[in-house]
Amino acid sequence: MKFSAIKATLVLLLGGVLVAALAAPALAHDSLKSSSPARNAVVSTLDQIELEFSAHVTYPVVILHDAAGRRFESGTPRADGPKVVQGVAGPLPSGNYVVAWRVVSSDGHPVEGEIPFTVKAAAGAAAAGTPSTPASLTATAPSTSVADDKGSNNPLLLWGGLALLVVAGGAALLGRRKKPEHEAGPAA
Repeated sequence: MKFSAIKATLVLLLGGVLVAALAAPALAHDSLKSSSPARNAVVSTLDQIELEFSAHVTYPVVILHDAAGRRFESGTPRADGPKVVQGVAGPLPSGNYVVAWRVVSSDGHPVEGEIPFTVKAAAGAAAAGTPSTPASLTATAPSTSVADDKGSNNPLLLWGGLALLVVAGGAALLGRRKKPEHEAGPAA
């Protein structure tokens, strides 16, 4: 293998690594790491809902509803970095509940999910709750971009890396061309 072929191979290999490194953050959205209440948990009381994500999230929507669709959240959810906190309206009566959540992940894409859990209230603890319309996650986030995106999924970097790869690969291939041999002078 000649030296220029080795250079071409190295350029292609490094270019592939660059493209993979820049594209990787765009492939994975933020995910829910933990929650309180936890999935399928049985609790006796619940004052607030806490969700922790794998990165900073924005525009949280959190809905707490029972099997009949009555809603029990209080106020608006607060996002602080990777954590979202939602208040609960009064003590919850015994029964099955679902926390439905939706956030905008750090890459700008919406992520949503549900966390079922059960409340087994202590005897004598009665609560009327706050009946409301059936729960749905139809709230829309403002059409602004995420300004504090910490990822390196900038499209300019990706396209710049691809352009650099193409130029370097082309230069390496042009360098492999066979150079014309110098013509020897007349034989004497």
